[in-house]
Amino acid sequence: MTYETILFERRGGLAHITLNRPEVLNALNYPMYRELSDALDAVAADPSLRAVLLTGAGRAFCSGADLSRKFAIPEGGTIGDGVAEAMHRLINPMVARIAALPKPVVAAVNGVTAGGGVGVALACDIVIAAKSAYFVQVFGPNLGIVPDIGCTWMVPRLVGRARALGLALTGERLPAEKAADWGLIWAAVEDQDLITNATGLAEKLAAGPTTGFGLIKKAIMASEHNSFEAQLALEAESQRIAFNTNDTPEGVAAFLQKRKPVFTGA
Repeated sequence: MTYETILFERRGGLAHITLNRPEVLNALNYPMYRELSDALDAVAADPSLRAVLLTGAGRAFCSGADLSRKFAIPEGGTIGDGVAEAMHRLINPMVARIAALPKPVVAAVNGVTAGGGVGVALACDIVIAAKSAYFVQVFGPNLGIVPDIGCTWMVPRLVGRARALGLALTGERLPAEKAADWGLIWAAVEDQDLITNATGLAEKLAAGPTTGFGLIKKAIMASEHNSFEAQLALEAESQRIAFNTNDTPEGVAAFLQKRKPVFTGA
């Protein structure tokens, strides 16, 4: 597939994906949803790609949905019907792909992150932001709509109900350093260090036990709805899978031999 709204590069075991509509602060449109989904499917299908680094071109990570586009209205329906249909068919599957990808995804948030862009960032496993970056939920106070692209699920789980409601109802900007203090993201770093730090972390993850990382992601997500007993059972089954890979025996051997493990991702 030829991409027009994103950049997709393979660098060793790491897939670099860049939202590439800088003239509109990387606003999300239908082609971008499709291209992101395609790129993520390509990563999932390629065993040589073992982690993803996601960032934005220019001075923004993502400003949210491109509201300048025309929304399709289904025959006999309303504009709201058209929006909901697009979310079910195209938008929600894209962000679900990020969260469910069985490989680590690192977001390098380089600037403005607004609306649905917040959901895209938080669907990633580890978020590192430049100190000049900020997160803002513009949906309610500015547009009269509900936070989407996963924001109503991710934000309260990361920062709690009170802060999630405060962000959603006031539309106040949350600076990157405060976002890190609140636990919304992993870390805030100096602007000039963002790409170096995020790339270094993503490359480290790409050299790690890929299947094990996928199992960790699945277990953490499942813990949001599992009972304690169900989670214990999931942990046991996850260990069954992990110990039957090549990487876990290598990790155990390296630990006992006091050397650095060499993981293949298999």
